[in-house]
Amino acid sequence: MPLETRHNNYNSTCTQDHESACCGGASTCGDNTPAGPPPANGRSFQISGLDCAEEVAILNRVVGPNVGGTEHLAFDVINGRMTILDTARALSDSEVTKLVASTGMSAKPWDVKNAAEDQAAHLARQWRFTALSGGFWAAGFLYHIVETGMSGAIGLFAGHGEAPMPLAEAGLFAVAILFGVWLVAPKAWSSARRFSPDMNLLMVVAVAGAIGLGEFFEAATVAFFFSLSLYLESWSVGRARNAVSALLDLAPPTARVLYDDGSEADIPASAVALNAKFIVRGGDRIPLDGEVVGGAGAVDQAPITGESALVPKEPGDEVYAGTINGEGTLTVRATKKASDTVLSKIIRMVGDAHSRRAPVEQWVAKFARIYTPVVMALAIALAVLPPLVGGAWGFWFYNALVLLVIACPCALVISTPVSIVAALASSARAGVLIKGGAYVEAPGRTTALALDKTGTITEGRPEVAAIHPLGMVEARDLLALASSLEARSSHPLARAILERAGRDAVSVAAAEDTRTVPGRGLEGRMGDRPVWLGSDRFAAEKGFGDAIPDELRDRIEGAGATLVALGDETGVLGVLELRDRIRPDAKGIVSRLHAQGVNTVVMLTGDNERTARAVAAEVGIDEVRAELLPEDKVTAIEELVDSHSIVAMIGDGVNDAPAMARAHYGIAMGAVGSDAAIETADIALMTDDIAKVPWLIAHSRRTMSIIRQNIGLSLATKTAFVVATAFGMASMWGAIAADVGVSLLVVANALRLLNADGRHKSPPEGGEPASEQMAKGALAHGH
Repeated sequence: MPLETRHNNYNSTCTQDHESACCGGASTCGDNTPAGPPPANGRSFQISGLDCAEEVAILNRVVGPNVGGTEHLAFDVINGRMTILDTARALSDSEVTKLVASTGMSAKPWDVKNAAEDQAAHLARQWRFTALSGGFWAAGFLYHIVETGMSGAIGLFAGHGEAPMPLAEAGLFAVAILFGVWLVAPKAWSSARRFSPDMNLLMVVAVAGAIGLGEFFEAATVAFFFSLSLYLESWSVGRARNAVSALLDLAPPTARVLYDDGSEADIPASAVALNAKFIVRGGDRIPLDGEVVGGAGAVDQAPITGESALVPKEPGDEVYAGTINGEGTLTVRATKKASDTVLSKIIRMVGDAHSRRAPVEQWVAKFARIYTPVVMALAIALAVLPPLVGGAWGFWFYNALVLLVIACPCALVISTPVSIVAALASSARAGVLIKGGAYVEAPGRTTALALDKTGTITEGRPEVAAIHPLGMVEARDLLALASSLEARSSHPLARAILERAGRDAVSVAAAEDTRTVPGRGLEGRMGDRPVWLGSDRFAAEKGFGDAIPDELRDRIEGAGATLVALGDETGVLGVLELRDRIRPDAKGIVSRLHAQGVNTVVMLTGDNERTARAVAAEVGIDEVRAELLPEDKVTAIEELVDSHSIVAMIGDGVNDAPAMARAHYGIAMGAVGSDAAIETADIALMTDDIAKVPWLIAHSRRTMSIIRQNIGLSLATKTAFVVATAFGMASMWGAIAADVGVSLLVVANALRLLNADGRHKSPPEGGEPASEQMAKGALAHGH
């Protein structure tokens, strides 16, 4: 970050207001931490039977009015959790349990230790009833074959109502029906009592109607396949949940602590104190974040950052929990507790992410709520109207039941959330942390991208290229004075000055009373002598702008370097020339962004105009806005938002936080190196690798393509059967089989996203793989 802006908002934080715009209401925006503690602002309950948006809608209708409105509820479908926020009307745990029970689901206070067991038990229960239903259905079908032969079996599928069914066969199918609807019936009854039809009621009505017509085979087929469909739904949610919770297994549960007396012992990682030393042997996973204090080697950071290359580590370098030590043994000093590691934050963020639903996900949920009552009305019309004009009551009643079966929105409802969660999990594994379904969708529609210069287009590790004394001051004295002012700073420009002082063996004594002048520079005191350091603008404001020769200023800025002036009360003592190398892959990445349809790439920087334009021209950036303060960047983003449909802002997550918050979504670079970046941005790149941005756009488009495929397949299948039903050409068993088949297809299609790999694949639009560049950003910061 240029000197003009780098001292501004050092400790600022930004509370983004994206969530209210993207969640579609607070009822869907609860904490979603996998296997973590419940949210601090409410009481959480484990809901058995909470598997999709349909159940969320039911709980909103039943529990919502009793707590003062749905805005006081939050849901985590992936982990089966409902949270009653602290803003809700007082309601005891027993009252909550009773209300949930009235929906056909069950509730109990959230218990982290038992949550996974409860989810597994719910899935096992569904499988048990589904298997029993399928078993008795198969037994009834085999009985029919034995009694009538193969031609009779074909007739069973070909028609309905041809002959009375033997009592034993009807009994087997009846038991299959019983097990198939056992878990559905309570929800259907709750729906009927509330006069709020849902897919559970549709199926139960269809099964009851088939029994009334004597069609036990078709009733059993519908019951079994619907039960199987619900099991597949729970299984797919569990599969996505496991992909997220697999992150929990990255960090080992114990650490080998090295005590002061030289002894070692394995203790739980959660019990390791800050600054304690622990040993990591070759091939072991690192249990905690820390600083290497002994040994050297290379670490595989792919589980956290997505880097494909091993990252060299030596004393002074940082390591992260969940990464894998290569050869050699490292001694590490713990710098964070187990609950505060980068990995822990990633787990919490990915867990939270599913609750922030994408617009397409909200659309599907709303569509299903309107669609189900409409279908129920159409079925009643189909059963009643044709017979009134001469049709057969039995025939059209049967077709009405077929319509109810095919209209079940299972495949439609299940397709989107599973796709979103799979996309979130795979991107996290690739080193791109997306904090919600809304931000999975947005990158694919990005038309304008604003980015900072330092650490984004450039490597973010400037160096002092030259020292230009003015007057009688020696270069070493000038460097010593600059180092004294920057002695307490850890910013890249400060580090560059201090590193040059170290190389030149210049002694550094920290200046006194240093203070930041926002957007300008630093002021301090060396003894009784006031000193300052900053941009040429800062020098001009102090009345010394003419002291910097125009030829020197033009030469520094024309070379794309940053001018840093240094002076005291008498004037400018000299100028430091700092240069930041442009990333070697930056030009290719900007070209790929253009090829992906990002029409406008804008550089927003606090650096001077000539320096910024020199860098932009070399890289191929469309627009440059230079010499900006943080508030100026916000104004620039607002102008872009007014003229583009989707605007992204890439920055460091701290100084650029206001602009990132104003954009449609913000991307933080190098989140591993900055806790504030993880907390601020909507998307965080776990390395300083801008090549992840084209991958993110391609990943977003792939996700949305799969969601559209799923929605299209579901609706096309249903439309075909609705048309066939209108002409009396469809059967109940065919309709439910088609629905289950489509459910299987959309689940399998959605779970393909779990295989998305950001480390080895280039975007579909073309361009070279970024894997060979991935380590560069992290190495530039000593990671």
